Amino acid sequence: MNEFFYNFSIAALSTATAKTSSAPFELWRIQRQNYFIPNSTLRDVVKKEGFRYLWKGNITNIVKGVPQYSVNYALFKMIDEKIENKFVSGVCSGALSIGSIYPLETTRTYLSLQTNKNKYRGIYDCLKRTPIHNLYRGFSMSLIGFGSFTGWLFYLQSKLNENYPNLAPINGGLASVGALSFSYPTDLMRRRLQLQEFDKSVPIYKNNRDVIKQIKHNEGIRGFYRGIHANLIKSFVQWSVHFYILETLNKLIKK
Repeated sequence: MNEFFYNFSIAALSTATAKTSSAPFELWRIQRQNYFIPNSTLRDVVKKEGFRYLWKGNITNIVKGVPQYSVNYALFKMIDEKIENKFVSGVCSGALSIGSIYPLETTRTYLSLQTNKNKYRGIYDCLKRTPIHNLYRGFSMSLIGFGSFTGWLFYLQSKLNENYPNLAPINGGLASVGALSFSYPTDLMRRRLQLQEFDKSVPIYKNNRDVIKQIKHNEGIRGFYRGIHANLIKSFVQWSVHFYILETLNKLIKK
């Protein structure tokens, strides 16, 4: 079996399971980052739509996440085999993978945060009705953010596996917590840029420099880390499940 296709396939199964298991934390994270959108807190919307809302946007998340994380993992394995540098391999694979599916990343954010049920009927409707330049808002910030996140993720996970093999089932989650500590501000800024023109309550930012300036002025340094607690929990759950399933599938298939 082609090695790239093999790595892509097992990562696809791992991603779908991991994304579904961490979906409520993902939704909580997005809402904490964008607190200014009215009537969008978990408490408000669960009361209105029921507990199934906790998985709102999860289908989009899987449609977006499977190609992104599968390409990311397959590219990482391919690049690392050639250069043997996990951090650089992770940065390259992360930037390339997020760049290939970015409109779906924006769509997922819109569908997760919409408080009007009739605004978008689904993925296709959202893609069709959203101007192309809006779908790519925050693109450069995302390349930097996800590239650095995956670089640290793969590097830290390899070090944890070397030094603490007994913790292998959760080393992926622990590595993601460390990686997120470095990359989180770019994720928050990317999300703010994505939401330009989505809702009247969203602050207007001219460019990357302006979003940094406004957040620092209006919210202080802590503003760059708004919602990080939700994201740390979500990330730990998602990446623990993701890497555990990856390793399990590798062992079962390669026996």
